[in-house]
Amino acid sequence: MGIRRRGWPPGRIDPARAMLITAAGGCAVGSLIWTLLVGFVEPHAALAFGVLIAAGELARITLPGHREVAPIASAGAIGYAFLLSIGGVMVTHSAWQVIAVVTLGVALGELPHIAVGREPRWSDLARRVLIVEITALVFRPFVREVPPDPDNWWLIVAVMTALVAVAWLIDAGIAATIRAERLHTRLSVAFGDELRAQFAIGMAIGSSGVLIALASTVTGLVGLLVFTAPLLVTQVAFRRFAEIRLTYLQTVRSLSRVTEVGGYVETGHSRRVSRLARLIGCELGMRESELLELEYAALMHDIGQLSLRDPIAGGATVLASPREQRRIAELGSAVIRETGVLDAVAELVRRQCEACEGDGDDGPPPLGSRIIKVANAFDDLVGESRDADRIEAVLQRLRMDAGREYDAEVVAAAAQVLERDRARR
Repeated sequence: MGIRRRGWPPGRIDPARAMLITAAGGCAVGSLIWTLLVGFVEPHAALAFGVLIAAGELARITLPGHREVAPIASAGAIGYAFLLSIGGVMVTHSAWQVIAVVTLGVALGELPHIAVGREPRWSDLARRVLIVEITALVFRPFVREVPPDPDNWWLIVAVMTALVAVAWLIDAGIAATIRAERLHTRLSVAFGDELRAQFAIGMAIGSSGVLIALASTVTGLVGLLVFTAPLLVTQVAFRRFAEIRLTYLQTVRSLSRVTEVGGYVETGHSRRVSRLARLIGCELGMRESELLELEYAALMHDIGQLSLRDPIAGGATVLASPREQRRIAELGSAVIRETGVLDAVAELVRRQCEACEGDGDDGPPPLGSRIIKVANAFDDLVGESRDADRIEAVLQRLRMDAGREYDAEVVAAAAQVLERDRARR
């Protein structure tokens, strides 16, 4: 059976994304029209920040979890929203001009990507713009009412810091809502994942934006270069981390195909089990780090079959004896432990063949192992077939053994995932 790609069907956009893009886009278009009608003030500053934002958007990166970020562009946009003076000369631009400059900078930075066929993730792009819109619409009116002077600098810096923190939380909340709808997972789990994933980069962006605004008061527009350089180094580090993580996953996927190339399992079995296991994990509210371990374990769950002298017919371990299943799991776990960095994954593989209540003194196997057991049994019995009757018959067989061999909650989640997938087709 082929599980289709996670998320909403092609051509359909979920409500959270639609509202986000509409809100951010509507405000951006309105600000552009208004600013063009009334004209730009301090055009040299607007041009400098617009160029910085465009360059940052051009150099955007994709972090693990398919999160698209543009640290330099976001820091520049926040810096422009917080800008108080340039070299001691007060600036008077409005929140609408801030939004217009950011919109133009982002659009210019996106054009080269679009020209070469790299379409932006519109929800991530809209989030970046919306956060600046909120920040500017709150801060610019505030600073007009409370002009900076030596007696209230602490208040203005405190407001900047608070706005950065609130904006980060709002951004995480929006991203979590979209993620929860796309993956059909719990909002609280998605929110926690976003906070953990965005904490480091979010703090770097926010602090750089504040420093750019404050430094420009003393150094003028030179402060843009001074405080963008450290952020550029940070961005390079994040990009390298993302590339290493992607390479690691690709390596695991390649290793998982060894059993297929060797004829021990059917072609595509590991990939299908991994995909179904991940969907079940999302349904059960597993965290992103747990889902990654689950994906690794599901991809390599059959690697122990390489030790068999005679392959199991069709590679269906569900049809093997319990003793043979345990031997395959333990050998596969031993191979994975040799890497020295995947001990948690090895444990999931080792206990995948145990009954849902456990076979020894260790208690019930981890949730990931119980998920792999169900996903593997389902694919062993269904394979690439999409026949509804066959799928329902296999699910009924799993339900009959639920509570003894299989975890009833996992079986129910698998049925929900498969039903949703059938409804999309």
